Amino acid sequence: MKDSPSYCDHNCINCIPQQSTIFSGLTEEELIAMNEHKSCTSYKKGQVIFSEHGIPFGLFCVSEGKIKISSTGYDGKEQILRFAKSGDIFGYRALISQDRYHCSAIAMEDSAICVIDKSFFLNLFYTNAALCRSVFKKISEDLKKAENIIVSLSQKNVRERLAESLLFFIATYGYEADGATLNVLFSREEIAGFVGTSTESVIRLLSEFNSDKIVELVGKKIKVVNLDKLTKTANLLY
Repeated sequence: MKDSPSYCDHNCINCIPQQSTIFSGLTEEELIAMNEHKSCTSYKKGQVIFSEHGIPFGLFCVSEGKIKISSTGYDGKEQILRFAKSGDIFGYRALISQDRYHCSAIAMEDSAICVIDKSFFLNLFYTNAALCRSVFKKISEDLKKAENIIVSLSQKNVRERLAESLLFFIATYGYEADGATLNVLFSREEIAGFVGTSTESVIRLLSEFNSDKIVELVGKKIKVVNLDKLTKTANLLY
């Protein structure tokens, strides 16, 4: 990706088939048409892509980078709901339901985002059975994850929730080349916002995990040194 935050030039024909997305089953003609009805923008780390209560104008697809989807609670604290990485779509629930956004999308690192025109996508969604099934499958998967998070928040202590969150980060972003360091950088506040606890608790527990040789902390980076112990600490219920 270029240094300029305004640069983004990705062709759907070259991009989509290489990724496992809801668009992987589209024909070449459909991909060409979609490419003509999308725009691309680069976002700097921390830049807001859309905000809570905003009106949807298109479907967002991550070409490069990492995005967090979050909501602000009554106390003003951020609650991270989910993440999006390269190949993922977001903003589709509000688009399909003709509703306003109930959350915000923020770039966690410099990212390239494609926006598919609202009218074009909805027309394709309503007329393409395969795409419709893929979108509903995606919605169902997100609902299952949300239900799992509710169970975790209600039945697990903070230590277990933090361990489970680290496993979720591994499943979502994988490792760096060393096969142990998480391939994503989170601030302690962001981890707290996902776990559903205070920043102070996250700092204390990560220090405990470090002392217990479950993880190794190198600045903001987290290296998993004992995956089995991390899994046992998470006390997975599903």
